[in-house]
Amino acid sequence: MDFSSLNLLAEGLQGELVGDELTRIIYATDASVYRKKPRAVAYPKNQDDIQKLVRFASQKGVGLIPRTAGTSLAGQCVGEGIIVDVSRHLTEILKIDSEKKQVTVQPGVVRDELNAVLKPYGLFFGPNTSTSNRCMMGGMVGNNSSGTTSIKYGVTRDKIVAIQGILSDGSVAIFKDLDSKSLEDKLKLQNLEGEIYKTLDSLFTDSEIQQAILDEFPKPEIHRRNTGYALDSVTSFTKYGGKDPLLNLGKLISGSEGTLFFMTEITLQLDYLPPPHAAMIVPHYTELAACLNDVVKVMQHDLFLCEMMDKIILDCTKDNRTQLPNRFFIEGDPEAVLMLELRADTQDALKNQIEQLQHTLENTRMAYAQPVLYGEDIQKAITLRKAGLGLLGNMVGDKKAVACIEDTAVAIEDLSDYIAKFTGIMSQHGQKAVYYAHAGAGELHLRPILDLKSAEDVNLFREITTQVAELVKSYRGSFSGEHGDGIVRAEFVEYMVGPLNYKTMQKIKMAFDPKGIFNPGKIVDPYPMDQSLRYEPDRSEPEIEPFMDFSEDLGILRSAEKCNGSGDCRKSHLMAGGMCPSYQATKDEKDTTRARANALREVLTHSEKHNRFDSEELKAVFDLCLSCKACASECPSNVDVASLKAEFQYQYNRQNGTKFRDRLFAHSGDLNRKGSRWAFLVNVLHRGRLTGNLAKWIYGVAQDRKLPSISSFNFDKYLQNKQNQNNTGKEVALFLDEFTAYMDTSIGKDAIDLLHGLNYRLNLLVGDSGRSLLSKGFLSKAKKKAEKLLDQLTNVGDSVPIVGIEPSAILTLRDEMGRFGLDKKRTENIANRSFLLEEFLSAEADSGSLTATKFIKTPRTVHVHGHCHQKALSDMDCTQKLLSIPENYEVKLIPSGCCGMAGSFGYEKEHYPVSMDIGELVLFPYIRDLPKEALVAANGTSCRHQILDGTTRVAKHPLTLMKEALLVD
Repeated sequence: MDFSSLNLLAEGLQGELVGDELTRIIYATDASVYRKKPRAVAYPKNQDDIQKLVRFASQKGVGLIPRTAGTSLAGQCVGEGIIVDVSRHLTEILKIDSEKKQVTVQPGVVRDELNAVLKPYGLFFGPNTSTSNRCMMGGMVGNNSSGTTSIKYGVTRDKIVAIQGILSDGSVAIFKDLDSKSLEDKLKLQNLEGEIYKTLDSLFTDSEIQQAILDEFPKPEIHRRNTGYALDSVTSFTKYGGKDPLLNLGKLISGSEGTLFFMTEITLQLDYLPPPHAAMIVPHYTELAACLNDVVKVMQHDLFLCEMMDKIILDCTKDNRTQLPNRFFIEGDPEAVLMLELRADTQDALKNQIEQLQHTLENTRMAYAQPVLYGEDIQKAITLRKAGLGLLGNMVGDKKAVACIEDTAVAIEDLSDYIAKFTGIMSQHGQKAVYYAHAGAGELHLRPILDLKSAEDVNLFREITTQVAELVKSYRGSFSGEHGDGIVRAEFVEYMVGPLNYKTMQKIKMAFDPKGIFNPGKIVDPYPMDQSLRYEPDRSEPEIEPFMDFSEDLGILRSAEKCNGSGDCRKSHLMAGGMCPSYQATKDEKDTTRARANALREVLTHSEKHNRFDSEELKAVFDLCLSCKACASECPSNVDVASLKAEFQYQYNRQNGTKFRDRLFAHSGDLNRKGSRWAFLVNVLHRGRLTGNLAKWIYGVAQDRKLPSISSFNFDKYLQNKQNQNNTGKEVALFLDEFTAYMDTSIGKDAIDLLHGLNYRLNLLVGDSGRSLLSKGFLSKAKKKAEKLLDQLTNVGDSVPIVGIEPSAILTLRDEMGRFGLDKKRTENIANRSFLLEEFLSAEADSGSLTATKFIKTPRTVHVHGHCHQKALSDMDCTQKLLSIPENYEVKLIPSGCCGMAGSFGYEKEHYPVSMDIGELVLFPYIRDLPKEALVAANGTSCRHQILDGTTRVAKHPLTLMKEALLVD
C-alpha cells in the first residue's frame, strides 16, 4: 500500500484520512499493553465513507481496525492497517421509540450522554462500564460490555435489536430478528449476506457442533461470556437445537470485536429507569476470603450492584486528589469491601430491603463494619469504584498491574474456591495480585504486578496467563467476561472452547470476511500475546535529564508512562470535570492528555537526536494544551501534562530559540511592573483603535481581544493609612502577585479592605510567582523568580498564613515551586501555609472566627466560575462556603470546565478560535442566560477577561463581593 493509493482514497472520502507520524504514534496504543503503529487513521463521515474504506481494504489486502474511545484493555483497537475512528463524526442518536423502549444510534454515541437524552423518556441503556462517561456504543457492542449493572440489566448482547453495517465486500446488511420463514428467504439470497446465512445454517444444523457448544462453552449461569464468538447465541434458535423462535445474528456480532462486520447503526432495547429510592451497604472485611464467602449470601437479595474493591485499589485512592474525598465511607484499613446497592419504589420498601440485607450480613459475621450510604454518597462510592482501572496506573516505577487474566468469570458458587486457587498460582510466582470489580457476576478483575520492560516478566506474563486459563477451564468459566479477547487472550480461545468450536469460529470468520480485512489478529488466527508490547524487553532505557524535578515518578519518562490509556481525558463537556478542554472543543484525539503522554513517551523512547525534545510532533501535540492542570487531579493516574509541557517547551526552546511573542508574554510580569510607571500612556495606546490594533498585530494577539489595562498603585501607602486603625486579630501575609499588583489593583485594594475590615493584621508581600514564565517554558528564569519569592516568604513568621488572590499565582507555591530543586524544607513550609484567600476565610468560618454578623443581609444570587488550578490543586467548596457566609446569599457553581483563556493562550491569534469554542461549551451560554441582577464571580484574572470578551458581563472576584457585603462600622 503506497502513499499515492492512500492519497487517492483520502480524496474520495467526505471525512478525513491522515497518515502523519504524530497521528500514527498516538493511535499505536489503546488501554492495553500493546503497541502497533497503524499505516493511517480514517475519520469516516458517513456510511458511504465506510463502504469506500472497506472496498479499498479488500482490494489492497489491508486491515481495518474499528475504534471508538480506544479504551480496550486487550488490544482490540491496535493494528498495522488503517484505524477507522468513528468517534468524531458518527455520533448521532437517530431515533427514539419510547413505546417499544428502543433507540437507534450511530457507533460513536457515548453511553452516558445517550442516557442523559433518554432520561426524560423514563428510559436508559442498562450496561454500565467503568468508562461509561466516554465509552461509545460501537465499542460496547464490539466488546459485549456489561459493567457494574449486569446482575440486574444483563450485558450488551441482551440489548441488541438490530445492527446495520458494511460486509467485507462493501455491501450493506442489517442483522435483526428472523423467524424460520425469514431465515429461508435469507438463505435464497445470491450475495455475500446469503452466503453467510448458508454457511451458518450448514454449521449449526450439525448435531456434533451443537453438542460441542453445550459441552465446551462456559456454564450457562455465567452471563459474562466473551471468549471467542457467541456460538451459543446461534444455537439458542429452535432450528439449531434451542428454544428461541427467533434468530438474530446481531447477537453474534456483539462481542466479535469488529472482526466480522463494520457497524454503522445499532438499535438497542432499553429499560425503564431504576426505582428512585436507593441505598448502598458497604461491608468491610479483614480478609479477602471472608468477603468472597459473603457474595453468595448477599446475591440472594435483589441487588442492583454487587462490586468489590481490595486494599491495593483502596490504597491507590489515598494519593488521588479527585478520589480522596470519595473514600469518605471507608472505616479503618479493610482488606476488601463490597458495594451492595438496593433500590425500591418507596422508602418503606427500601428500609425493609436494607434490614433484610443487614440481617444476612450479621448472620455471616464476616464483615467488621457495614456503613449505609444514601443519595449523592452512593454516586461518590460508585465513582471511586469506577476509577479502579485508572488508579492502577499510579504505581510508581516499571512494575504495573497488567491486564492479561483480569477478565475471568466463574459461577458465583465457585468464586471463593477459584480465587483461593488463583491466589495460590500468584504465590507460586511471588505475586500479590489486585482484586476488584464485579463480585456479584462471578468476575473479579485480577491483575498480576509485572514489569513488561523485563524479558523475565514477559515470560511470566505468558506463564501466568496460561496457568489461569487452565484454572478457569477447570471451572467451566469464561476466560473473558467483558473485556474481550483482543490480542492478549485470543491465543487461548481454541484451548478454552475446544478444537471443534474453534474450527467453527474460523469458518464463521471466513464466511463473513474471506480476505481477513476486519481487525486481523483478533479472536481467530491471533497475534502472539507476548509480542508487539509497548516496551521492548530488556531495552536500555534512555537517560533523560529534565530541568524540573520528576523524581516522584522516577523521572520524566516514567511520568509519561503512567498513562495507561484509560481515556478519562476523552469525556465531553456534558460530563463532570474539566479534562481535557481542548479535546472537548476539537474532538481530536491529538488534544487529549492520553495523546500528549503517549507522544512524549514515544518520542523520548525512540528519538535518536541529542535533544530528544526537539520534535515537531511534540510541538504539535502540546500546542493546544492549556496547562489547566485538570489532568493532575482528574486523571486517575495523575499524569500532570502541564508540567510535562513546561519541560518540553524549555528543552525545545534550548534547541530552537524563542519567539518574540513568547518572550513578551513570559516576561509580562516584569514588563507590567515597568510599564506601570507610565500606565496612562500604555493604556491609551492599547485602547486606541489604530494603536491598539497595531499593538495586537505586533504582539501576535487576536484582533477581537481586549488588551488588559495596567495600573500604578502604592499598596504599602494604602495599607499604612488603614493601619492607623490598630487591628488586634490574627496576622496574615497578603501575597500581591504580579497580576494583582499591576493589572487588577482594584481587587488588591478590595482584599486589603476585606481583611482589614475583618480585624486581621496585614503584612503585604508584593512578588512574582513566575507563572507567565512557566507557561512559556522559561524554566531557568522561573526558578530565579521562585528563589527570590522563597526568600521573601521565608521572612514571614513560620506561623503566619500566606494568602493569595490569583489562583494560578498562589497555587504555584504549592505545586511548581517544589519542582525546581530548591531547599525542600523551606518549600514545603511555604506550601503548607499558602492559601487562596477563599480557603483561608472559609476555614476561619469553620472555626467560628468569621460569622455572618459581619455582613449585610440583602438577598443576592451569585454564580461562580471556578479557576482550573483551584479545581485541580484545591477545591471549589471553599469559595462556595465563603460566599455563603452572608445570610441571604445564594451561591451556585457554574458547571463549567476551563474558561478557555488560560493566561496568554486565549490572546494568541491562532489559538483564539479554540479558546472561544471552549468558552461556548458551557460557560458563555450559562452566563448569557442569567438575569441582569445575578452576580457572576470568578477569581482568575484570565477567567474574568474571557467572560467579558465572550459575554460582555463583568465577573467579580469573590473577595470583591465579600468586601461589598461587609458591614461598615
